[in-house]
Amino acid sequence: MKALLDRGRRWAKSLKRQTMVLWFCYQHPTTPWLPKWIAVFVVAYALSPIDLIPDFIPVLGYLDDVIILPLGIMLAIRLMPPAVLVECQDKALAWEQSQEKRPVSITAAVLIILIWIAAVAGAFLAFTHS
Repeated sequence: MKALLDRGRRWAKSLKRQTMVLWFCYQHPTTPWLPKWIAVFVVAYALSPIDLIPDFIPVLGYLDDVIILPLGIMLAIRLMPPAVLVECQDKALAWEQSQEKRPVSITAAVLIILIWIAAVAGAFLAFTHS
């Protein structure tokens, strides 16, 4: 059991580090537009204090953390130019060692709240006009 928890912690730390690599990549001036925009969406979602699918929803609540987020990170990293990626990995490592506070994406949180409001309003309208 302890080995499983340790592996989970290492995986979570790796996701955090990769998110910060993408944070630095999307700010890098030579990052091409496609990987930059993928990185923007992945980082905004990862750093949002609110999940699109709340964790209290059984199974689906952790789907974004276990599947969607890692796939987005993998796609962005695969599309990133190697020179940019190496430079940003170094920056992320330095950030991690400095133990600075992780940035938070308020914009993404607001967007997620708006999506939930639209979904609830759409469901309300669908049920009341049936």
